[in-house]
Amino acid sequence: MTDGDWKTPLGWGPDFEASLAPHAQKGLEPARVTLVYRKQLRVISRRGEHWARTGGRILHKAHSPEDHPAVGDWVAARIPDEGEALVYALLPRRSVIIRKVAGNQHAPQVIAANIDFLMLVMGLDMDFNPRRLERYLTLSWESNAKPVVVLNKADLCDDLPFFLEETKAVASDAPIHLVSALDGTGLDALKQYVGPGKTTAFLGSSGVGKSTLVNHILGVELQRTGGLKDDGKGKHTTTARELIVLPGGGALIDNPGLREVQLWDADEGLLKAFDDITALGAGCRFSDCRHQQEPGCAVQAALADGTLADDRYEAWRQLERELESRLASKRVVPETRRRERVGHGKRSR
Repeated sequence: MTDGDWKTPLGWGPDFEASLAPHAQKGLEPARVTLVYRKQLRVISRRGEHWARTGGRILHKAHSPEDHPAVGDWVAARIPDEGEALVYALLPRRSVIIRKVAGNQHAPQVIAANIDFLMLVMGLDMDFNPRRLERYLTLSWESNAKPVVVLNKADLCDDLPFFLEETKAVASDAPIHLVSALDGTGLDALKQYVGPGKTTAFLGSSGVGKSTLVNHILGVELQRTGGLKDDGKGKHTTTARELIVLPGGGALIDNPGLREVQLWDADEGLLKAFDDITALGAGCRFSDCRHQQEPGCAVQAALADGTLADDRYEAWRQLERELESRLASKRVVPETRRRERVGHGKRSR
C-alpha cells in the first residue's frame, strides 16, 4: 500500500498536507488517532496501527484538555518500525465536537474531531426528547460537522407522523431519517453519509441502537449490541469512542451513550439550531434585543400570537443562560479563553 492510498480514503486533503509540511521536513509522518485510552493513543499510519504517546511539546503548549489529541485527530508523529510511536504535533482541525464536563465549569471534553457527518440518534420510544435533540443540534452546528437526525425503532412507534412533525419543528434544515435497526427499514439511506474520504460519528443516549446501526453499515457484527432490557429499552454496550476504518474507505466513530450534553462554546451553533428565533429577532425594534420584555420585540410578539411555541422559546432561553454562565466563568479564569478550535471554515473568536 502506497502512502497516498491510505490517507485520502480516511479524509486526508490539501489542508492537512499544508499543515504537515513543516513537520515532514523534520522526518515526522501523518497519522490519525483511532483511540484514546487514559494517557495512551492508538494511531493508524501508512505502516498500520500503533500504540503511541503524546510528546512533551504538545502537553507543554496545551492550555486546556481540548488542545490534546482526540479520536479523529490528524497528528504528526515519529513512528518506528517497532514499538511505541511519539506524537509531536496536532494538525488543525476541520471540525471538533466539544461539550462541557458535567460539574466542572472550566473543563471541556473533546468527543471527536474532523467529523464530516454527525448522526444524532434518538429512539422512538421513551428516549425521544425534542429538547435534547436541540442540544445535539446546537453541538453539531457549532462543531462544523453536518448533523443528520436518525429516528430509530420506527417498528416500535404507532404514531410516526406525530414524531416526524415534532422533529421537523426543531431540526432546521438537517436531514431526518426514520429507520428500524431491527427490521432494516430505512437503513440503506444512511449509507450516503459514509464512504471514502468521509468520517461519520454517532451520538445519542445509551440503548438507542447506535452500535446496531454501525454494524449494519459495516456489514459485519463488529460492535457489540445488548438487545433490550425488561423495560423495552436498549442496553448500553459501547464503553469507549473509537474510530473504525471502513474496508472500502472512510471511517465511523461510535460513541458511548450521552444523555447529558452541556454546551461549551456554542454561540454560532445556537443561532443555527434556533434559526426560527434568530429570524424573528431580525425584526425586533432594537438590534440588541434580548427577547424578554423589550418594546417592539418580534419574538415576544410571536409567543403572544402562538407563532412560536412556549417550550421552544424556553429551551432557547435555557441554553442562552448556560452559555452566559460559561462566559462569565471565563472572565474570572483567564487561562480558559474563547479561542478558535477549527482550522478551516470558522471565524476567529
